[in-house]
Amino acid sequence: MPKTELITIGKIVAPHGVRGDVRIVPLTDFPDRFYDLTKVLVDGVGELALESARQHKKFILLKFSGLDSINDIEHLRDKLIQIRREDAVKLPEGRYYIFDIIGLNVFTEEGNLLGTIIDVLQPGSNDVYVVKQQDKSEVLIPAIKEVVKKIDILGKQMIVKLQEEMD
Repeated sequence: MPKTELITIGKIVAPHGVRGDVRIVPLTDFPDRFYDLTKVLVDGVGELALESARQHKKFILLKFSGLDSINDIEHLRDKLIQIRREDAVKLPEGRYYIFDIIGLNVFTEEGNLLGTIIDVLQPGSNDVYVVKQQDKSEVLIPAIKEVVKKIDILGKQMIVKLQEEMD
């Protein structure tokens, strides 16, 4: 399965107890998603059925079906927990996952290619897109409606209105 079809939602950091539970650090804005999952993909292992999920301090504890001892799960340490893209939480219109934004080609309203989004910074009040230009320099684009005029995930492009100081 192509990597873009998988979404990483957590990382197994350690066994928890002796009955096969694993401690997960959530890597998602939606940690409650773990409670509704029936299966996950474990990087390098494959699909595993979930028996239970519960909160424990800042971690999520998962119990995989058929893995009932610390010996059964020790090899899962440091593995990533992933889900298929179709199992992702549906976002409201106008909201996008960062992994969908990275790789978009950015064009000005005049149709000029500015570059490609290589990263998304989250400094505070709004996200900032890091765009690598053709000359390898980088420009920062604030993710605000006055600047970002259109996002077309399927078309892999973003249209922006450049402000005076960005020209």
